[in-house]
Amino acid sequence: MTSPYLIPDLKRDEGLRLSAYQDTRGIWTVGYGHAYVHSGTVWTLAQAENQLALDVQHTQLTLDNLLPWWRNLDDLRQDVLCEMGFNMGVTSLLQFHNTLSAVEAGDWKNAAKGMLDSAWAHQLPRRATRLSNQMLTGVHQE
Repeated sequence: MTSPYLIPDLKRDEGLRLSAYQDTRGIWTVGYGHAYVHSGTVWTLAQAENQLALDVQHTQLTLDNLLPWWRNLDDLRQDVLCEMGFNMGVTSLLQFHNTLSAVEAGDWKNAAKGMLDSAWAHQLPRRATRLSNQMLTGVHQE
């Protein structure tokens, strides 16, 4: 089970845009980072909130199917994997072979290092630093 911090952290990290915009990869996005919409899409706050809940649920179910051991982690470390999977997609998260092996083994130091040594961390340094610290310590990071 993820923690009560997950949704507020995602809202902060993803930001809210009710009109579609192109993200850094050119993908049309709306709400709290919901991708693959079309130009001109406009949502209400309620639509963005509902879709965020559905997107988090989808990310968690995908992690359950592809990394079933992730549910053995404490809630705050589950948050880290869920947030990474939400942000970059679980398929991209699965490319973090060494990092995920370290997480599964409880090797928090190497897991955190692997997160910071990634292209993802260079694209989102503040988020990556916060999440790697959370992975390292098991303590929620603001």
